[in-house]
Parts: sequence; C-alpha cells; structure tokens
Amino acid sequence: MQLRTTSTQRTYRYVRVGLVAVVLFVGVGVGAQVAAGGALASLSASYYTPARNVFVGALCAVSLALLALSGRSLEQALLDLAALLAPVIALVPAPVMAGDVPGLDPRCPAMTPCVPAAAVPEVANGMLALTVLGVVGVVGAAALALAQRSFTLGVGVTLLTAALLVGSAAAWWVVSPETFLRRGHDAATLGFFTLVTLVAALAALRSAAHSARARRILRAVYAVTAVGILVTLVVLAAVLALRGRGVDLVALTGLPLIFLGEAVALALFAVFWVAQTAEFWDAADPAVRGEPGIPRRLQR
Repeated sequence: MQLRTTSTQRTYRYVRVGLVAVVLFVGVGVGAQVAAGGALASLSASYYTPARNVFVGALCAVSLALLALSGRSLEQALLDLAALLAPVIALVPAPVMAGDVPGLDPRCPAMTPCVPAAAVPEVANGMLALTVLGVVGVVGAAALALAQRSFTLGVGVTLLTAALLVGSAAAWWVVSPETFLRRGHDAATLGFFTLVTLVAALAALRSAAHSARARRILRAVYAVTAVGILVTLVVLAAVLALRGRGVDLVALTGLPLIFLGEAVALALFAVFWVAQTAEFWDAADPAVRGEPGIPRRLQR
C-alpha cells in the first residue's frame, strides 16, 4: 500500500536532497573547469574562472535551503547561523596569488595572497546587499515570531547572534576593508564548517532514528563526519596561516592542500545531509519537532 505524505514532509525531503545535489553541482562545475583550464589552488579560486556562476549560485542555494529547514532544535539554530555565512563565502572571493588560477595574475604585493583590485567593487556591492538583507531578515524574523507567538528564549538567542554576525561583518568591511579582503572569505568558510561540525556532533549524541541499529549506524556516520570536518578545518587553518605569511606549502609538498581540504569538507557535508535525509525521511513534521533533552523554552 502506498503511504500518504504531507506537503510539508515532501518539501523538507526535497530540501535535504537538494543540499546533496548542490555538492554534485559544484563538483561537476569545478571539475569541468579543472579538466579544461588546469589545476586550481582551491575550490574557492573557481570564483575567478568560468565556474564562478556554479560556485556562487550553489552557495546561495545552500543558504536558502538551510534557512528553509526552520525548526525548534539547537541543531537548526546553528544551521541558521551557517546560512548567514554561506553567501559571504560566495560573494567575498578568496585571496589568490600568481599561479593559483591558470591565466590569472592578481598582482599581489610581496608574493602574498590578495583579492584582485578588479573584484573589489563587486565585494562592496555584495556586502551592501548582504548587510541590508541581513538586517531586514533579522527584524522580519523577530516580528514574525512575535506575531505567531512562537518567540522563545532560543529564538531570541539565535536572532541576537545573527544580528551580531551581520553587524560584525559589516563593521569589519567598513572599518578595515584591507584585512576583510585578506581574511573575510577564509573566516566565513571556517565559521561555516565549524557550525556544521557542531551540528554533526550533536546529531551523533542524539539520533532520533526509530530502531537501535539505525541509531548506531547514524551516530557513527555523524561522529565520523564531525571528526573528519574538524581535522580538515585544523589542517586548512594551518595551511592558510602559513600561506598568509608567504610559505608556499603547495610548492613544498607538491599537493594542492587547500583544494583537497575544501573538497574533503564539502564531501563530508554531503555525507552528513545524506544521513539526515535518511533519518528524517519518514518524519511526519521534520521541520518543527522538538529535540529530546532540550528544555522547550530553549527550542526553536
């Protein structure tokens, strides 16, 4: 007998499947560019190639999908914050230097990474749009929660944190655009995947699967995902720090370490969402369920 599903259930299934599809979208776009144009120092460097539309569009899609998965869990609050960082990764390009992108000479001083001068007006436009949208989004979300009588302590903390993120990014850009251009993309990337790591770790602690066997499997997948992303982030942070000081580890090791690290983190992100899709596939209302063990006033 065919089981009937609700429109809400189908919608959230498609959103989760869509997040996995986005990873495939990026993989195909960037892979095609590497095959046709040569190796890139990082996935983010695809911003400066014909794969730019794929890279930027995919991250904006991820942001919308994460926001669409509204709910009352601590995990979802963290994913809402990650959704604020995804467009920053997309619209603020990664610093590059000669050799990072075939055919691109960013003319960076002292052989250190920089954002090419031609891209700075695009960053200014993007930051203005993101700041305005962020302010409107936070205010609108607060007003909607009050109107629906769903405003809780958890909602308040999430919105306050979101407001601080938006305000901090805008202030950083206005006060010190030079340092923002050097570090903004990397900070947003590391922040995004740190939040995903925390979500995976929480999921490993309290999987809601119905059977004991399924819970064990899913918890193992979530744990491996969390540890894998965390280790990858530590390595990436170290490589980026050395790169910013003029140490070219690619030349020393012969490996595109940043590209490989970002690819691993993205692949683990996809694994996490495959597991989430399997876990919540039959949930009657996967968006608004409360999490066991969390006081209701802290749920959102």
